[in-house]
Amino acid sequence: MGQIIVLFYSSNKGKIAEVTAILKESNIDCISAQEAQITTGCPETGATFVENAILKARDGARQCGSACLADDSGLIVDALPGQLGVNSARYAGETASDQDNINHLLSNLNDLSDIDHTARFVCCMVYMRYAEDPFPLVTYGILEGKIVATPSGEYGFGYDPIFYVPDFKKTLASLTSVDKNRISHRALACQRLCQILTSEGDTV
Repeated sequence: MGQIIVLFYSSNKGKIAEVTAILKESNIDCISAQEAQITTGCPETGATFVENAILKARDGARQCGSACLADDSGLIVDALPGQLGVNSARYAGETASDQDNINHLLSNLNDLSDIDHTARFVCCMVYMRYAEDPFPLVTYGILEGKIVATPSGEYGFGYDPIFYVPDFKKTLASLTSVDKNRISHRALACQRLCQILTSEGDTV
């Protein structure tokens, strides 16, 4: 089996670093969209994670003329049903920063202090062998936790500083990249995809 090389459709440096490290553990090389000179940012018009991941993977495959990997992920908070999900990155507005989104979430949860703030991160990974691939590979990863009122930790990105992981008794942003890449939603989705890719021997 030859070396597997995967184009990852993302401009998010945090995501790229995570996915590259996870794929490397399975001897899969990751090429970023910037390295492949393709543009990201296709309209995410899907109502679900898998719909948006397919849109991104198809856009990347169409631009590069070969296979492409993309993900769509987000936060689900039980006390705020339907509010985040596929809109997690834009929760506080289209141009919102990570801190804007955190502040907006904590503000909304402040009015629901009597409710347990259980939450989960969800990631859907889609690998399309070519733009019109009728059978794309789809995997999911889920990380359970809860939202805490006080941000902590210096690692990660997005909502990581306020997402508490019970098994580690600390926030996701307090975990080293090694620990995070073992248990995160994106890690789980990536690991499942790697198992399929290495068994099929897909080469981009």
